[in-house]
Amino acid sequence: MYESRPSLSGAVFPCQPSPAQPLGPIPHRFAWRLHVLQRPLSTAATLILLSTSLCQAQTLKDAQWQRWLDANKYAELERAAQERLKSQPDDGQALSALALAVVEAGQNGKLDGVIPGLQTCIDKNPQAVCHYALGRVYGQQAMTASVFKLPGLASNTKEQFIKAVELDPLMFDARNGLTQFYLLAPSIAGGSVSKAREVAAEAQAKQPEHARILRFHIAASERDWTAAEKELSAVKPGDDKGLQNELRDAWSRLGTAHIEGKNFAKARQIFEALQRDYPSHAIGLYGLGRVLTAMEQPEEAIKALERARTLEGGDRLPVDHRLGLALLAKDDKPAARVALERFVANKPANPRNLDDAKKKLAEI
Repeated sequence: MYESRPSLSGAVFPCQPSPAQPLGPIPHRFAWRLHVLQRPLSTAATLILLSTSLCQAQTLKDAQWQRWLDANKYAELERAAQERLKSQPDDGQALSALALAVVEAGQNGKLDGVIPGLQTCIDKNPQAVCHYALGRVYGQQAMTASVFKLPGLASNTKEQFIKAVELDPLMFDARNGLTQFYLLAPSIAGGSVSKAREVAAEAQAKQPEHARILRFHIAASERDWTAAEKELSAVKPGDDKGLQNELRDAWSRLGTAHIEGKNFAKARQIFEALQRDYPSHAIGLYGLGRVLTAMEQPEEAIKALERARTLEGGDRLPVDHRLGLALLAKDDKPAARVALERFVANKPANPRNLDDAKKKLAEI
């Protein structure tokens, strides 16, 4: 059980994880903290946000590019990819890196521009990474698509992930994305828990630890938190930074579920362990701040959230929104206004967080 483990990482050694992109309220890859829009087929539209945080398990062959992707340094990645494309316009890695940089940075205005290159890559020299990147682009477009375009974009997302897995069964980002699609999309859009189980089972032989992460997501989708925790507690990531990040985000999703279930003691235990195991990352303190606010300990929550703002990954979490709520709980309206205005103005946001922040500002 979790209580008996020395760390959430399944290892006694201290973790030195590389940065990753935490999911929204269900910690992406994806992903945890799903940015669910309240409209038809929204789960299909939001699949990709979950899979983004999916730790980047060497999706890009260039080690430096992969480090930039993991470290949220999308501007550097975009520049490097564009530079290579000047001399090698059909380079699949560069086309994919450019697309992933655009998606991760939330540059929706550039999405249409990266599709032709990826399509050319797929047509001339099919590569798993090009299919995966194109799936990510379609998923991102679905985030803001009309209800009429959503089914087509959802179908395209699934199709590209399937192709990526067929071409490279060991590309975990693609397999994870496909699993999440099946779990999140409504049946009318191709969702299927049984297919998600099949995709996860296929990873068992060569990627048993990754398969546990996939089974965690399946158990979580069914709200079987006991089974979900059992899977996470058994994961042994070793020195695989990508898997460490996946494990971190999965534990965060579990902690968030306990907050929503008002099991604050358990949630606090998980987020304190995350803080201990991943001290350079914001997710532990962010979650702890949420728990402490819910436990009516706003002063301690504020301390945790203010520290979270300064750590890796803090810019990918709605820290200022939660900080504003903690300050309101303390009845510090001037400071709460500052935090909430900063959140509304300075970062791409989950629509639910954004709407709530605007509502709170109107009430102050």
